[in-house]
Amino acid sequence: MERDLPNTVRLDKWLWAARFYKTRGLAVEAIEGGKVEVNDDKAKRAKAIRVGDRVRVRLGPYEWRLVVRGLSERRGPASEAQLLYEEEAEGKLLRERHAAQLKAAHQAFGPEKGRPTKKDRRDIERYRRRDE
Repeated sequence: MERDLPNTVRLDKWLWAARFYKTRGLAVEAIEGGKVEVNDDKAKRAKAIRVGDRVRVRLGPYEWRLVVRGLSERRGPASEAQLLYEEEAEGKLLRERHAAQLKAAHQAFGPEKGRPTKKDRRDIERYRRRDE
């Protein structure tokens, strides 16, 4: 007997099934923290998601703008999860630009070399002895 596909799914279950959050609890925290919007409105965890809804998810410094293309209450492989949504072209472009800006900023203010090597320490000692 084939199982009928649901017409709606709870927002927290959909975010978990689409692999935006590792657990439903993390999805609930994000929703209650105002990091998830559905159709440009603040949402609650039990909000019913339908195919065609627009979802905006802020994950770290990035914002995902999605259109719901499928519904699932079960978490499957990543290949299946990607079929549940389609990313808007404008949102993807903005996210990629932001990622490039963050990468450039990290390179400009990146960490130093770290601890001196044995050769560096010897050179420093030689330099100090020369000044005495």
